[in-house]
Amino acid sequence: MFRILFLFSLTLAFTLTSLSLEAAKDKPNFIIIFTDDQGYGDLSCFGSTKIKTPHIDRMAKEGRKFTNFMVASPVCTPSRAALLTGCYPKRVGMHQHVLFPSSTKGLNPSEHTIADHLKSQGYATAAFGKWHLGHHPETLPQKNGFDTYFGIPYSNDMNHPDNKGKPLGRSPGMDVLWKDPESTLTKWNTPLMENEKIVELPVDQRTVTRRYTQKAIDFITTNQKNPFFVYLPHSMPHIPLYVPDDVRDPNPLNAYTNTIEHIDAEVGRLMDKVRELGLSKNTYVIYTTDNGPWLPFKHHGGSAGPLRDGKGSTFEGGQRVPCVMWAPGRIPAGTECHELMGTIDLLPTIAALTGTSLPADQKIDGLNASALLAKDAKSPRNEFLYYTSRGDIQGLRQGKWKLLVKKKKKPRNAGKNWKAPAPEILLFDLIADMGEKNNLAKENLKKVKDLTARMDELDAEITKNARTPWHKSK
Repeated sequence: MFRILFLFSLTLAFTLTSLSLEAAKDKPNFIIIFTDDQGYGDLSCFGSTKIKTPHIDRMAKEGRKFTNFMVASPVCTPSRAALLTGCYPKRVGMHQHVLFPSSTKGLNPSEHTIADHLKSQGYATAAFGKWHLGHHPETLPQKNGFDTYFGIPYSNDMNHPDNKGKPLGRSPGMDVLWKDPESTLTKWNTPLMENEKIVELPVDQRTVTRRYTQKAIDFITTNQKNPFFVYLPHSMPHIPLYVPDDVRDPNPLNAYTNTIEHIDAEVGRLMDKVRELGLSKNTYVIYTTDNGPWLPFKHHGGSAGPLRDGKGSTFEGGQRVPCVMWAPGRIPAGTECHELMGTIDLLPTIAALTGTSLPADQKIDGLNASALLAKDAKSPRNEFLYYTSRGDIQGLRQGKWKLLVKKKKKPRNAGKNWKAPAPEILLFDLIADMGEKNNLAKENLKKVKDLTARMDELDAEITKNARTPWHKSK
């Protein structure tokens, strides 16, 4: 009797596993290409006349451009946390600027990431590139749903182990570095990791874009018969800029253009492999970036195109980013979506595309926007909160209206009697004025009052229910 029960249990387990694997095979693949500090105006399909991006342009011709696509922070770490968790960074405790080699916190592995969600469905998952959500073993990609990882654990302008000894910065310093490609090995001490170990110190940054792409190509090739998720967060075009010697333009005035065009060429290599393997009809590819361009770096930084300001700012140039989505047969070719959507919506959207539900015990801020990928539909998102790079609430978009309440920070040398001046109140109609040139606050006092109250209400809920990040034990 025991033998019969044992055989029955074994058969049942085998059957369920087989059914699970068969179901997984029908799931679409996902590739998210996430660049660093790339502006809204830095793709030719988004209006650049200087930078040529034929491969990403082809994605747009065969897929859909999203022109109102938002990131949840104007700087790296919180933006990446939002993409993976579907939450405003403050909800997951990752809102207070970026992490450094000396940081003692990171993304809590108890959070449910895109990788966690897809891995639970039998997907092979991989991250190749910049992580920047904690460099401690407890916070690296393999603790957050990824089977494998290869990349730089934080920004490529940070040194192991204490971020000291870095070369001269700003635009003149970047010119010097660009003219000396060997500086990647002589002026920096930035690490490259494979899973949880440093495998190259310093990393040769000239080749990281190409190596990340090759890792992704190899992973896709290996897993082509099973569903996969590839998260490809490129370290570039965050400064310092480097490209392989065989494609390098020695003129530093062309450094940024050279870097974006190299990324585009590598996107082309990856897309060619997807097509070659016959995966086009079952793969979603999303191309976007973590925040706007780093404008003070001039020709080492990008352009926000028609938008105001750039990285670090809550104006649109800091948080509205270029986005192209591609999935032949699933996403209509040569189309544009002007509806409001953001990286915080990718987790619930991907869950919907796989026909699965998210955990009910972890509230997120993202919304299922899957209808926007397939047809001209109304966005489920009518509101979007703007947090500063330090995680302070500063604005709210509601429909066409955008409110910013810019409070003055107390100067370091201010005395005890310093009194904060009244905040600067800005109100824009983003449909008529995407460049945020015309402040309509004085003419719309009730709208300012209503939006301010709603902004505070939404932020209060997030603050009250915020979850703690991972912290290193003392």
